[in-house]
Amino acid sequence: IKEQIGQPNTSFDLSVPNLEPWSPSNPKLYDLEIQLIRKGKIVDQAKSYFAMRKIAMQKDENGVQRLMLNNKFTFQYGPLDQGWWPDGLHTAPTDEALKFDVVKTKEMGFNMIRKHIKVEPARWYRYCDSIGMLVWQDMPSGDLGGNHWDMQPGKISGGNRDKVRSQESENYYRKEWKAIMEVLHNYPSIVIWVPFNEAWGQFKTKEITEWTVANDPSRLVNSASGGNFMETGHILDIHNYPDAAMPDPNLFGAKQVLALGEFGGLGLPIDGHSWQQKDNWGYQSFKNKTELLERYKRLIHDLTRLIPMGLSAAVYTQTTDVEVETNGLMTYDRKVVKMPEAELKAAHQALYNAPTK
Repeated sequence: IKEQIGQPNTSFDLSVPNLEPWSPSNPKLYDLEIQLIRKGKIVDQAKSYFAMRKIAMQKDENGVQRLMLNNKFTFQYGPLDQGWWPDGLHTAPTDEALKFDVVKTKEMGFNMIRKHIKVEPARWYRYCDSIGMLVWQDMPSGDLGGNHWDMQPGKISGGNRDKVRSQESENYYRKEWKAIMEVLHNYPSIVIWVPFNEAWGQFKTKEITEWTVANDPSRLVNSASGGNFMETGHILDIHNYPDAAMPDPNLFGAKQVLALGEFGGLGLPIDGHSWQQKDNWGYQSFKNKTELLERYKRLIHDLTRLIPMGLSAAVYTQTTDVEVETNGLMTYDRKVVKMPEAELKAAHQALYNAPTK
């Protein structure tokens, strides 16, 4: 499409004619090849790819902040993805298996994945880039305990809301979170950083949030998914099980994007495909696939009613069963999809078509 010649140790711009911005519906990637030429001969070269996309927040006609992808409101909906496997735990058995989860998520009609307290191998993000899947990336939690979890924004109850970490613990956190952001910086699918989840090890919330924004101003920051809430960051994200809910737009919508960071968790153990045969659980459990699908569709219907009120994103728990948690869209071994992909995709389309007023 375009070729540019430059000199070593200098920077230059490469213009792209008729640019196609990257999005879940059009995951346009541009191949990139760099050659070092000396006396007319190629002495070194490297190949990669890039994409162009913009993530931002902007007030709608009601004065509520919305998630904007390439200057358009796009409701972001995806599963909580813990990336666990029955044989390798945090390690997928094959590259094909790593790709399988992303492909299935796309086939179900989701446009986003929240990668939950885990960092995947580089190829997983490459698949999200090429398949077209927005990613909310969590920082893995550590140094738990010592602070109180307030689940609702605006509520202040007893106990400490920010943990007091040792200097050693804080240094490890900053070193590892910065390394994660740097190594994943160039993947266009990643649009949101999530420093904390449900107060697990949460400390110096405002300072860490502002530091995260400063490290990568090209993305938005969901300061504390599910709390504790400190009126910082771009997104206010509550957790509510099993029903759909949202932060009060009249109280919080003018300053932050409103999100439902976890909900659902509908459980259905499948005989022969569960990690154990009894004592499994979901936030609400069912006896068969028909009951599960009916309840799930009611959740989606409830979500569509919240979007005009100001909801910009939601995360359903979860992609697969994880050991005793049988609330996955698929079984732990990925052998059974509990609800038909076509019906899920059709139901989810109502979310993307929902009006904003």
